[in-house]
Amino acid sequence: MSDAVRIALADDQALVLSGLRALLTDLGGLEVVIEARDGGELLQALQHQRVDVVVSDVRMPRHSGIEVVRALRARGDYTPVLLLTTFDDPALLQGARSAGARGFMLKDAAPEDLRRAIQRLAGGDMLFASISTASSLPSGDAAPTRLTAREADVLRLVAGGYSNKEIGRTLGISDGTVRNHLTDILARLEARDRTHAVMKAIAAHLL
Repeated sequence: MSDAVRIALADDQALVLSGLRALLTDLGGLEVVIEARDGGELLQALQHQRVDVVVSDVRMPRHSGIEVVRALRARGDYTPVLLLTTFDDPALLQGARSAGARGFMLKDAAPEDLRRAIQRLAGGDMLFASISTASSLPSGDAAPTRLTAREADVLRLVAGGYSNKEIGRTLGISDGTVRNHLTDILARLEARDRTHAVMKAIAAHLL
């Protein structure tokens, strides 16, 4: 994959991180070479390995995505950074611009849009899509129906990387009940899989 765009990927939620890695890898032309669960881990990894583009969640422990950008620029590292957000907050977009990020978009963007954004940043472009307009949301991804309290509990554990058995043990329910909840969650959120369900729920502020 010598011609692939080399990516550092950071997100504090285990399933979102693994889901984004799988998604980017499947799209082709992209290679995730660094994975980090917080801003501090990302900054440390980038001291030892160069990448073409950094793709980071905005809100993370031990340095937010915006703080990561500031720290990189302060030490003379001008690697393009694409910040992903689930928060419809124009102040975050302005903060990203001011810090020196090269791109900013919704985490629930269509996969092909995300791939194009990464390739554009690798080529020297900037991308700051307004998140306060309806056009910034993928078609068919309107805010879903609210989850029940139990469904939210299950999905939070899914986001934490728990298996069905681990979820069952944690919540004191059977594997079959966990599977039933997940089936209901996918239907309620109109999600294609567990990762998509987590991303849609986060984007809609359901978790």
